[in-house]
Amino acid sequence: MDLPVLWFGVAVLAWVLFFVLEGFDFGVGFLGPLLGRTDAERGAAVRTVGPVWDGNEVWLVAAVGVTFAAFPDWYAALLSGLYLPMVAVLLLLAVRGVALEFRGKHDSPRWHARCDAFLAGSSLLLAATWGAVLGVLVDGLALAADGEVHARAGALGGLTRSLEPMVSPWAVLGGLAGVLLATVHGATFLSLRTTGVLRVRARRLAVATAPALATSALAVLLAAGQPAVAAAAALLAVTAVAAWRRAEALAFATSSLAVAVAVVAVFTAHLPVLLPSTLSAAGDVTLRGAAASQGALELISLVGVVVLPGVVAYQLWSYWVFRGRVASGHGPQRERTGRPQPARAGR
Repeated sequence: MDLPVLWFGVAVLAWVLFFVLEGFDFGVGFLGPLLGRTDAERGAAVRTVGPVWDGNEVWLVAAVGVTFAAFPDWYAALLSGLYLPMVAVLLLLAVRGVALEFRGKHDSPRWHARCDAFLAGSSLLLAATWGAVLGVLVDGLALAADGEVHARAGALGGLTRSLEPMVSPWAVLGGLAGVLLATVHGATFLSLRTTGVLRVRARRLAVATAPALATSALAVLLAAGQPAVAAAAALLAVTAVAAWRRAEALAFATSSLAVAVAVVAVFTAHLPVLLPSTLSAAGDVTLRGAAASQGALELISLVGVVVLPGVVAYQLWSYWVFRGRVASGHGPQRERTGRPQPARAGR
């Protein structure tokens, strides 16, 4: 068995699950104050992710752990080249977690509004930062043959070296794509998991934004020549149609697949190179060159067989338990047709 290839697939799968699951978390986080006009509606948006957000973040731990254990050189290059953005991600995740957990600790609209503001700001910045990081993976880092990350000479020294990749054209494009994908993904999730006016607003937002994002994806296809982006664009077009036809489960499924396809496209854009060097091919981080030893890969294979299925089973169970809709208000709500619809907590 080719263990480096196997564990690259596992690493990509872990990153895909993280971005798919946290993608709608981030979207709900900054869409809640936008779509929720009252404290009750904003609270309903938060309750859709309240039982699952911390479980979704487990896949970040899994993705980072697998990357570190199976491809230590890849992990080292990414961390050394992007350590300030990664520190920012950790701080933003902490702020977001506190806002989610503390929102219900005090029954005051002003307290709720403050928590919602921190949740929205941190979620938006997380979507943009992660998108920019994925853009850096496509563009590459200034890696020398010795593995050191270089940068233009400047007074900021190491600070410049860590921030410079985040202002490249690919990073900026990735940041915008991250926010737009989180918007569509979060809107389809809210339309699937809520009732009443919040459900209607979320569905309309998905219908409005998915076609624009699909068009942008086609522009990226023409510029970068990545065939997988065409699949993502097609899935986003289906998402818009499904949301318009009120097929909310299909809309969420296709937006999830669009995120997954985009992430896979990023990680496989330069195979067998995992992280290209913008200086010379001698600095490229390759799949086999970055892989751990055969003995280490065999050891983590034994651990992975036990741990990963358990994590997947637990998450599937938790989503089944919390599968019902969350009411976004009291009393009958009106759909787009104008006919009163009962607000039901069940599916």
